[in-house]
Amino acid sequence: MKTHLLEIAAVALLVSAPAQAATVTVKDAWFRSLPARLPAGGYFTLHNGGDKAITLTGAESSACGMLMLHKTESANGAGMMVDVSTVAIPARSNLKFAPGGYHLMCMDPASAMKPGRTVSVTFNFSDGTKTHVPFQVKNAKGE
Repeated sequence: MKTHLLEIAAVALLVSAPAQAATVTVKDAWFRSLPARLPAGGYFTLHNGGDKAITLTGAESSACGMLMLHKTESANGAGMMVDVSTVAIPARSNLKFAPGGYHLMCMDPASAMKPGRTVSVTFNFSDGTKTHVPFQVKNAKGE
């Protein structure tokens, strides 16, 4: 009986290992919903608690026709949004996705993207882990 319990515990540990290995946490996640099905911006803070840098390789959500990683950059005094394929998160640090910097761009938002609701986003990382995060949907003023 004792051997059987040890085998079950070992299998449970192997099955749960990827979730425990994830060192990135997400906080303060929200979308700014705009009227007339305009793209919605997604903002949050990533924390890499691990000893090695990790790279955010993408994001997906059923609340968006397409969900992209973007960064606002300044060129010749004008701000413009640029699509980025990956974002590195240094070890033991925070990386804030905020208006005017890195952000998610939700193209063709679904009907779920309404202020007061919560939508789910899945983040994909370079080590193969995925993190599912609830995002609050706020209005154009961020309220």
